[in-house]
Amino acid sequence: MTEPQDPQQEQTVKKSRNPLRRLYDWVLSWANHPFGSVALCVLAFAESSFFPIPPDVLQIALSIERPKRSFFYALISAVFSAVGALFGWFIGCALWAWLEPVFVPHIISQANIDTVKHAFDTWGFWALFAAAFTPIPFKVFTITAGMMKMFIPTFLLASLIGRSMRFFIVASLLYFFGAKVKGFIDRWFGPLTVVLLVLILLGFYAIKYLL
Repeated sequence: MTEPQDPQQEQTVKKSRNPLRRLYDWVLSWANHPFGSVALCVLAFAESSFFPIPPDVLQIALSIERPKRSFFYALISAVFSAVGALFGWFIGCALWAWLEPVFVPHIISQANIDTVKHAFDTWGFWALFAAAFTPIPFKVFTITAGMMKMFIPTFLLASLIGRSMRFFIVASLLYFFGAKVKGFIDRWFGPLTVVLLVLILLGFYAIKYLL
């Protein structure tokens, strides 16, 4: 008679069979690699246009290993994410006719593209800023921005501001609180960024209409 498998062990086995989980674990494995910083550059670039795992994962792991370099890792994430966003813009603007069968529906759904187009029509700069700052899939916005030929200086400004705020908030938490804040970031970072974004937008609204 086969003994019942431990629930935690069974969950671990299920995770190991999940391709996305294996990809996540592979990204984390670079935290202890001599070329971890280079891997973060590549990851931040790729996530802005086609890769599913956000750079926060590796940035957090690297920062826990070397807390004094937290802001350096945030800078890497922000800069290379913005450069990757520009590549996503190029995909949408110049390569979409050839790459659409590859991206839709395997990487991006047509429904998400239509939703993002509507967001750009309604909010413009702020739609891209929100995607850059929050856990919303950024690649959908960068590629769609290219499809709609969004003005590049505006595009880069929104990307840099949103991405920098996101990654430097993570760096600040890790620099001052260390590894003990990792669980908090993993669990609550998404909702907290949404709340903070709403507060920022309300602040701009107040400045524009109430002062």
